[in-house]
Amino acid sequence: MRVVIQRVSHGRVLVAGQTRAEIGAGLVILLGVGPGDGQEQINYLAEKIANLRIFEDEQGKMNRSLLDCGGEAIVVSQFTLYADTRKGRRPSFTEAALPEFASPLVELFAAALRARGVPTQTGEFGAHMLVQIENDGPVTIWMER
Repeated sequence: MRVVIQRVSHGRVLVAGQTRAEIGAGLVILLGVGPGDGQEQINYLAEKIANLRIFEDEQGKMNRSLLDCGGEAIVVSQFTLYADTRKGRRPSFTEAALPEFASPLVELFAAALRARGVPTQTGEFGAHMLVQIENDGPVTIWMER
């Protein structure tokens, strides 16, 4: 699994002009699923992200987690995180998991965040989404497991 985590002051996902998910302060998590991914990757990343100290404390230092500050999350499936751009000008996505495998894992990942106490919404798997991200900081972190 690959994730791009963005600390946001506001995040929103629209599908066909309708709001699908919306949060204030928290994280927008772009999630790519690979063919070998499963519960191990989900558990590791959900635990790490829920407790990652990337929110500022009273002294302005990144010392608080999403759980510490009561933030929310939006999980957006993004197979393009598995783009291979080494050859030619068109990216290849052959390393991304097939939709029938990836879709349930995206939902399981969102459920794992919820189970850890993070209010979590999702985009719509396979839909064309407009993702609005007000990156706070900016803080953007890439992780892989």
